[in-house]
Amino acid sequence: MIRILFVCHGNICRSPMAEYIFRDYVEKQGVGDRFHIESAATSTEELGNPVHPGTRKVLHSLGIDASGHRARQLRSSDYIKFDYFIGMDSRNIRNMIRIFKDDPLGKIYKFLSFSERPRDIADPWYTGQFDETFIDVCDGCETFYRYLQEQNMI
Repeated sequence: MIRILFVCHGNICRSPMAEYIFRDYVEKQGVGDRFHIESAATSTEELGNPVHPGTRKVLHSLGIDASGHRARQLRSSDYIKFDYFIGMDSRNIRNMIRIFKDDPLGKIYKFLSFSERPRDIADPWYTGQFDETFIDVCDGCETFYRYLQEQNMI
């Protein structure tokens, strides 16, 4: 089982979008049973809150229900529970390393580092551009999946 935790600042926009879209993606590839996928925040600002309406709208347009999601914070104990920690931007990466105190096993990645155009995924909480975030998340899902295939993980 490949255990993945997508991480962003508040766990209401980007990381749940990635969580639910990647889960849907691997299901459609016929390998959903090989994955455990969650998401978390590096901050405490949105703890317990549902998915942001902008993310919910994007997911709903894909037929994906995220109504049960509640924001949670990344914990240091998560390091032993997951194989991959996928941050949406450079600040998320720094905060994950701060929370974990280090990354001795090299489990932390920036989501779009697998893409042909490595970059941060802009936070739609600030930009309001949920459709642009969706495009970046789709790029991340496809290229991360290919990376896992190349590593003979799936």
